[in-house]
Amino acid sequence: MYRDKRIVVVMPAYNAAKTLERTCEEIDRTLVDEIVLVDDASRDNTVAVAKDLGLHVVTHPKNRGYGGNQKTCYKTALSLGADIIVMVHPDYQYTPLLVPAIVPMIGNGIYDCVIASRILGGRAMQSGMPIYKYIANRFLTLAQNILMQSKLSEFHTGYRAFSRDLLLQLPLEENSDDFVFDNQMLSQVIYFGFEIGEISCPTKYFAEASSINFSRSCKYGLGCLQTATAFRLAKWGLRSSRVFDTAGAKLSTSKPAPD
Repeated sequence: MYRDKRIVVVMPAYNAAKTLERTCEEIDRTLVDEIVLVDDASRDNTVAVAKDLGLHVVTHPKNRGYGGNQKTCYKTALSLGADIIVMVHPDYQYTPLLVPAIVPMIGNGIYDCVIASRILGGRAMQSGMPIYKYIANRFLTLAQNILMQSKLSEFHTGYRAFSRDLLLQLPLEENSDDFVFDNQMLSQVIYFGFEIGEISCPTKYFAEASSINFSRSCKYGLGCLQTATAFRLAKWGLRSSRVFDTAGAKLSTSKPAPD
């Protein structure tokens, strides 16, 4: 709890059994009221580990994809009465030690959304980010900032926090169930005029940390450019998009049953 606001950490999980405990050890349970793990049909014992750790577990019987997993994460958090929702990957690539720094940025009414940037601080490559990913990150971020008239240091971090009001207003059900969901969501945050804050975040690259391969990275990059283009066309009134439509489908707050 922070200033009478309920804090829920959500974890979109797939084969995270080896890193889940290390990740949870760094979550401040005096601040965080609930940890939700949504398992996307993992092939390892992620669910068993999560239950042993006392997490609120929801399972997908079939793999829905990273975006589909996040939709369930946010629905579940909202149904549990979350006022501030922080997405932490259970693969230990991003440290949960930053959660106490992120929460007040939303809890004090300064921002609606906070992203933890790997680029701020200039240590991304020193931390092991592959050079092709770094170059792609910088190119895509530049193109997106131009098309969306924004000034973010990066669009591609998976460490993010949101207010309840933001999650209820965005048409998140219109977004992809694949990796481009992240980018569509951040583009919606900008499109609908919510305030975004950034905080510098170290990151780790190691065998157990999740990562998409080169071909899927290319698909993701094209999806990011398509999203930014759709954003600009919608702003100019030249082409409508359900992703950027206030009438688009929003998340339900009905409570998914835990496994």
